[in-house]
This record gives sequence, structure tokens and C-alpha cells, in this order.
Amino acid sequence: MMKHAGTIALVGVGGFLGSVARYVVSLLLSPVVPWFPFATLAVNILGCFLIGLLSELAISTTLVSPEARLFLVTGFCGGFTTFSSYMFEDTALLRDGQLFYAGIYLAGSIAGGFIALYTGTLLAKLWT
Repeated sequence: MMKHAGTIALVGVGGFLGSVARYVVSLLLSPVVPWFPFATLAVNILGCFLIGLLSELAISTTLVSPEARLFLVTGFCGGFTTFSSYMFEDTALLRDGQLFYAGIYLAGSIAGGFIALYTGTLLAKLWT
């Protein structure tokens, strides 16, 4: 574990900054359209754009080092929105020709996430 302390710190600091950035975007955009989760939508779309851009630059060029990729993609984008990581992983399955698994991951994440959230809500209501 200690041999990974530096990379864990990169991801942790990036995640902290991404989470703070998400909160700031929420503060700025929530009053714009208070009846719609516009801030979350904006963060998810921006996060997908950033993770796509940064990942491709890391893979195809030397502009983004492995350490910068950990900090920016795994850390910052992961803290900013896990939706971007989810979309990146699903796209990677598609890119690898794994259409069936990409569909399972996409549908399973959406349906499973909705069911889990609803079940958790029901459990909390029963508990209280």
C-alpha cells in the first residue's frame, strides 16, 4: 500500500478539487433553472467532455503524463462526476467490440442504480 501512496495522493487531491468544482458549479447554476437539475446535467456533460479529451491525449500523445492522467482523469473527473467515468468505461467496451457487455453495463447501471436508489429510499422510510 505504501508503494502506491503517491498515486493515491494524486487521485485524492484531484478528487477533492473535482468535488469542490462540482459544488461550485451547482452553486452557480442551480439558481438559473431551479426547477430542473441543470447543474448536474452540465457537470455530467462537461465531465464526459473532459474525460474524453484528457484520456485521448494521455493515450495518443505525451501531453498528459501517467501521473497527470491519474490526477486529472481518475481524480478530478472522478470527483467532478462519476458519470463521466461510467461513460468512458462504456465507450471503452464499445471500442473493444464488446457491444453486448456495453449494453449490459449501460442498462444495468441505469436500471440497477434507479432500483438501488428507490430501495434505499424505501428502507430509510421504513426505518424512520
